[in-house]
Amino acid sequence: MEQQKLRELLESLHHELEQVDSLDESTSRVLCDLKEDLGRLAGQQGAADICRDEPFMERMNDAVDHFETDHPKLSMALQHVLDSLAKMGL
Repeated sequence: MEQQKLRELLESLHHELEQVDSLDESTSRVLCDLKEDLGRLAGQQGAADICRDEPFMERMNDAVDHFETDHPKLSMALQHVLDSLAKMGL
């Protein structure tokens, strides 16, 4: 059940990522890292290991903060993914 919810949240997050239109250098870098991390997570290749990776969690939290002002829907979608991962114990 949690895996299905995570997949749905990731799909929603990917949709929100596609809606980002202002790409300054910082935003572009955050988006690139985020897409790469989420691709690894969605592939379920060692998801538990990926989530325990401190830089991964830092990047996710930094992305939430980065998008909070200009892209609140994206920030909220990221936070939902982080909450779901926490509920799964990851």
